[in-house]
Amino acid sequence: MQKHIRVFAGVAAAVAALATAAPSRAADFSGKTVSLYIGYGPGGGYDLYGRLAARHMGNFLPGKPTIVAKNMPGAGGLKMTNWLYNVAPKDGTAVASAPQALAVEQALGSAGIQYDARRFTWIGRVTPIVEVSYTWHTSGIRNLDDARNRETIMGGSGPTSPTITHLKELNAFAGTKFKPISGFKGSSEVNLAMERGEVHGATKSWAGMKVSNRDWLEGKKVNILVQYAMERAPDLPNVPAMVELGKDENAKKALRFLAVGNEMGRTVFAPPGLKADVAKAMRDGFDAMMKSKGLQDEAVKRKMEIGALDGAGLEKLVAETLAVTPDIIAIVKTTR
Repeated sequence: MQKHIRVFAGVAAAVAALATAAPSRAADFSGKTVSLYIGYGPGGGYDLYGRLAARHMGNFLPGKPTIVAKNMPGAGGLKMTNWLYNVAPKDGTAVASAPQALAVEQALGSAGIQYDARRFTWIGRVTPIVEVSYTWHTSGIRNLDDARNRETIMGGSGPTSPTITHLKELNAFAGTKFKPISGFKGSSEVNLAMERGEVHGATKSWAGMKVSNRDWLEGKKVNILVQYAMERAPDLPNVPAMVELGKDENAKKALRFLAVGNEMGRTVFAPPGLKADVAKAMRDGFDAMMKSKGLQDEAVKRKMEIGALDGAGLEKLVAETLAVTPDIIAIVKTTR
């Protein structure tokens, strides 16, 4: 009898081991609709790249779900980001286009933040971003030197949006005289105000401008003052990058820290707490989408720049941003 007991116990142990080793059931999105939320209004770079991902990503998720892009503007993307972290369903049916500066703003302890960027499920980056500040051709502000000598009224969205914060940073660290006006719902609204002469200019992604406002560039209707990046874009060789502009070494360090948001660029992320199989399916699907002929052909046709980075790479960028030293944080906070 003892022999039989030992045999049965051995069989039970083997079965239990096999069950433990067996992979979990793969995620399946069949019959589901996934909403991709964009924290800004229509017409800007977030909308452009968010909708690009929405058109293609469903083809590479198990079950090929429909993905619907939805705008949720408010407070420079903060409204959507807080909602995604605290309220959105954590089953893979809600993803979003991340505000590029969300880790920077967390590091700075900005008001209204109700998230920890390290806990989001980072899926992947469609492209890094070079943003530019520009003025209308009738404004009289033609370059950064003019903006140092004259008050320059610039439209933007929420108080934590780069369309506002970048300008305050340049005032503090590069001696400009920008007067940022927040409250515009999106780039389309602020651009209309610029064309009417209600503001001198605004800020948006260079890639988005080349797609959505090509007529401005061809007609020389805007002056590009500065580009927010670690280095100058190849097709903007005569426009200074923000990291070149610091008045002293501490100012340059601060501007380099702030430029990390542009390296984050236009990303797709999801709430914290997704099941491992759902997160893996989304990351794998995103990576496959970025390599697909369909997405790449559309990007070429629409003259959209792409530059993929996987979820693990985004996690690293977020961790590095939040590890910034207190002295740099103190310097940057003087602009707020």
